[in-house]
Amino acid sequence: MKRVVRVAKKTDPQKIEELKKKIHDEKYLAAAIDMIAQNLTKSLLKEES
Repeated sequence: MKRVVRVAKKTDPQKIEELKKKIHDEKYLAAAIDMIAQNLTKSLLKEES
């Protein structure tokens, strides 16, 4: 059995700082959670078909 090794991407310090600010923004978090929920729902509905 072949094992797949994942290589971590280099971090972008500017992107990290942006995300640190966004994590405290309730509107951003609500939109992100909504998008995740929609993607999960679509994925589950595809599996049922």
